[in-house]
Amino acid sequence: MWNRRQFLWMSGGALAAWPGPRSPGPVAGVTLFLGGDVMTGRGIDQVLARPSSPRLHEAYVGSALGYVELAERAHGRISRPVTFSYVWGDLLSDLERRSPDLRIVNLETSVTTSEEALPKGINYRMHPANVPCLAAAKIDCCVLANNHVLDWGTPGLRETLAVLATAEIATAGAGRSAEDAGRPAVLDTSGKGRVLVFGFGMPSSGIPHDWAASDTRPGVNLLPDSSPRSVSRAVERMGRWRRPGDRIVASIHWGGNWGYHVPREERELAHRLIEGGVDVVHGHSSHHAKGIEIYQGRLVLYGCGDLLNDYEGISGQEEFRGDLVLAYLAALDPSGRLTRLDLLPYRIRRFCLERAAREDTRWLRDTLDREGRALGTALELAADGSLTVRWR
Repeated sequence: MWNRRQFLWMSGGALAAWPGPRSPGPVAGVTLFLGGDVMTGRGIDQVLARPSSPRLHEAYVGSALGYVELAERAHGRISRPVTFSYVWGDLLSDLERRSPDLRIVNLETSVTTSEEALPKGINYRMHPANVPCLAAAKIDCCVLANNHVLDWGTPGLRETLAVLATAEIATAGAGRSAEDAGRPAVLDTSGKGRVLVFGFGMPSSGIPHDWAASDTRPGVNLLPDSSPRSVSRAVERMGRWRRPGDRIVASIHWGGNWGYHVPREERELAHRLIEGGVDVVHGHSSHHAKGIEIYQGRLVLYGCGDLLNDYEGISGQEEFRGDLVLAYLAALDPSGRLTRLDLLPYRIRRFCLERAAREDTRWLRDTLDREGRALGTALELAADGSLTVRWR
């Protein structure tokens, strides 16, 4: 059954092998809540208890309060300040009822008071005093390998890492050095073994090459391309951390913001990672959900879509319904194989997650069902308004 774990990589004439089959591991399965991009900066930061300076460096909007005004114009007034739990809305009670073992998101916001805005046009930050909004959702791990974590320079990254550590929220994918950025978030579950979360950022998502962490420079754990050589190196590094019974999540920020097409190189990369021992490929960067694949019994999310943002009231790209977001609940057996995948649909209104209306959920089902056909997946609408993924 586990011959795939003995898969050999050929790169540059050198052979590197995954170190043999794993033991059966823990006796129980584990359920992961996986979220896409969480952007708690800018407009959302402004409605929380301790907003940063609203000044922006964008070409068309000079104040983060402009994003608050757009949201209020679209859906009504937001009473400020909101509570730290406010932004999560109905998601909180739904997660309490579903009781996932771990909660993992891509945090696409610096948590800093730094004023060293890089000249990139859009710079996201949340005031460190607002970090309890992440704790309110009981987030276990924030992946930081993305194209906004260094928006406020290396001081902003260092502070982000320190603030999240103080809040006891694990991080992956960025660090004070290359070694630090490449380390996994090691997440323990009660009697169910460990989950290792590795964060990777790719240039295709807009991450500059000079954001890559080095021996002497803080930065992102950059995966420079999807070549067999690069993937082989990533697999080898992940393998050094694995113990029998561990499950591995490779969380990857890749690709553009809009469009359903999954590039061939992303599929090949995801397949190579799974053939090399990864159990879940947690892909993000797209502002909307993309097609889902189950490869060799392992979950591949090519684009989770945003989970939280301040884009309400912004026109353009309406055909993608970026206001509709999903929470992914993935049940893995003791070997890391996917046994069930449920999607919980929400709509962002007034910077808050509300359960999606039935017609919106049907739209999500039809869209992801269409996009999943070539990937071997289909979606069903459950009686409770959630979506269940089926696969061949």
